[in-house]
Amino acid sequence: MIAIQNISKSYGDVKALNSISFRVEKGQLFGLIGPDGSGKTSLFRILTSLLKPTSGKATVAGFNTVTDYKDIRKIVGYMPERFSLYMDLTVEENLKFFATVFNTTIRENYHLIEEIYQMLEPFKNRRAGDLSGGMKQKLALSCALIHKPEILLLDEPTTGVDPVSRKDFWDILKKLQKSGITTLVSTPFMDDAELCDEVALVQKGEILKMDTPQNLANGFPHKLWKIVSENNYRTLKVLDEFETKISAFSFGNSVHLATGDDVDEQAIVNHLKQHNVKLISIAIIKAHIEDVFMDLMSHEKGSS
Repeated sequence: MIAIQNISKSYGDVKALNSISFRVEKGQLFGLIGPDGSGKTSLFRILTSLLKPTSGKATVAGFNTVTDYKDIRKIVGYMPERFSLYMDLTVEENLKFFATVFNTTIRENYHLIEEIYQMLEPFKNRRAGDLSGGMKQKLALSCALIHKPEILLLDEPTTGVDPVSRKDFWDILKKLQKSGITTLVSTPFMDDAELCDEVALVQKGEILKMDTPQNLANGFPHKLWKIVSENNYRTLKVLDEFETKISAFSFGNSVHLATGDDVDEQAIVNHLKQHNVKLISIAIIKAHIEDVFMDLMSHEKGSS
């Protein structure tokens, strides 16, 4: 459905995308996971025909993003990173406007947005600029769906919204997937990755690794420890001096330490005690997507 072949994009001396390639199959929910500045938005603008690549080729439903832009804009629903609807128009006026642009009506495709619009309906006469972050997000998705697109391109759609709205949004995406819509979504949130069929972990315009979330987590190559202490910052500093450490990162109220398989718990406990770290608990845990990403990042830093 979406094919990206060796796409690169440079802005002067800055390379935003560096020869990336992947495919999104029909009906798939594919996640592009990475921090700000990793090239996600540049790729989305290329796929929506708003930006030409420096090199490489991309097709959307078989249409070339450079030469077939008119065809692509008919079949794609796009939510840019920043809220870009008309702030002075009401919820209902924005929907009517976008329906008219695509030569359709709200009534004709109401079934696509019915569940979302039920949450928006109490605010249908409110200006878009006066909506909460979560409601702006739902309105933007409704406007992206109103012309019955085959493909959704969602650039960081849950950034800046509360956790409840974020969960609601992903529930909606899962239901849209069941209706046959293909979705490419970008996010800086690693826990969002686990809700996708397949993900690409990206950094500095390159794909670090790509697979299903489960395969990525299961493929974590090290023994992983969760360490809870009275002072995370001090624990991290002390673990920097642990000779058999592969990596150590702060995760919420704990530290995740990656080591080789031959390292045992007592060796870690003894090292922490020698440096007067007040340990609360230590346990071997299963890796998550964020652990995989941080491990890949540490290798990249080590090789640069």
